[in-house]
Amino acid sequence: MKATSNKPGCDSLEQEVFLNLWKTYDRLKAIEDEVLGKVGLSAQQYNALRCLRWAAPAAIATLDLGRQLVSRAPDITRMLDRLELRGLLKRERLPSNRRVVEVKITPAGETLLDDIHAGVLECHVRQLGHLDQKSLKQLAKLLKAARLPHESSQT
Repeated sequence: MKATSNKPGCDSLEQEVFLNLWKTYDRLKAIEDEVLGKVGLSAQQYNALRCLRWAAPAAIATLDLGRQLVSRAPDITRMLDRLELRGLLKRERLPSNRRVVEVKITPAGETLLDDIHAGVLECHVRQLGHLDQKSLKQLAKLLKAARLPHESSQT
């Protein structure tokens, strides 16, 4: 049974909450875009480099990297092409299985992440620093609970 919303223009409480999530994402993403745009990265590209750094010095298969990303990358190949052209990562086909492409962050990619680290941390403070620790933990728990039934077992 749908909960009713008291907000004009909303058909249900679920819709009101969803629209609030969407509006919140839009406002917080604008702050992130400001920081990452200075170095010519999209949020998705930054996230890919971040995942590769966590795996370093090992490489990650492209499909596994795609599963680790925060949001779906419909054209991960093109995104990786752009990062490779900038020298931020390198790809290699496995000799044992030519269908598998492994991806690894380069020293230039690590340097770029080092260079923007303080700005990214400040970005998160600008986005959510006005909330106290208890509220942040509660919000994280609620958001995880909201998406849990919609995540596959591989994410």
